[in-house]
Amino acid sequence: MKCALITGAAGGLGGACVRALTAVGWTVFAADLDGAAITMDVTNQDSIDAAKQVIKQTTNTLDAVINFAGVHTMGSMIEGDIAQAIEKLLAVNLMGMVRVNRTFFDMLEPGRGRIINCSSECGYLKAQPFNGPYTVSKYAVEAYSDSLHRELLGLGIKVIKIQPGSFKTNMLATTLAGYDQLFATTEHHKKTLTTMQPLMTRELQHANDPTLIGKVVCRAATCRWPRNNYRVRNSGLLRLLQFVPNPILDAAYKAMMK
Repeated sequence: MKCALITGAAGGLGGACVRALTAVGWTVFAADLDGAAITMDVTNQDSIDAAKQVIKQTTNTLDAVINFAGVHTMGSMIEGDIAQAIEKLLAVNLMGMVRVNRTFFDMLEPGRGRIINCSSECGYLKAQPFNGPYTVSKYAVEAYSDSLHRELLGLGIKVIKIQPGSFKTNMLATTLAGYDQLFATTEHHKKTLTTMQPLMTRELQHANDPTLIGKVVCRAATCRWPRNNYRVRNSGLLRLLQFVPNPILDAAYKAMMK
């Protein structure tokens, strides 16, 4: 029987992965801060080690470690305690992933299991204003995953990135709350935020069903020749901006700020 560890398993995307793999007969160890079968704080090594001991009571090998623990916040890069905000996102979104993969690697190695890391469309698309803290963390996840992928090629362990767009999870509420907080406290950006708000609302209104992520992760975990990365329902608008030369894009943002 195939076995997988999924972090962030109580969240919308992680939960969808749990359901998808369970449906095809996998044994899934669902881990999260709360609301999951196994309690795990990915920012705390002792918590990760304790979760590993719980899992080892059932199995000594894993066929997949699937990292979906993550947080989001909006913020200005020049206002508020931005350093603390970025440190928090890096602690969960990047370093939590690093700790989990390092801790459970010896359980993946015997069966040449797979590491599946949740990145984001924000990890490869052009960085946008006020989403800086999250984008920084996901760019880091991309670099980490690519480096790990090439490091493990000779060991036969595949490292796969999932790059979701907007999905209907609690993160949408977090994004809206972050926007409201930023708008209420900003000294420099009220006009820009007012102009950008309809665009943000439009993107969030087109959020997708998390079930799609579950299906993609299930495919990445089970197919013989998985891709290195899976882009799932990425924003058409943000993808279009990839083809806009930076001077033109900057001029458009500057015009919005006047």
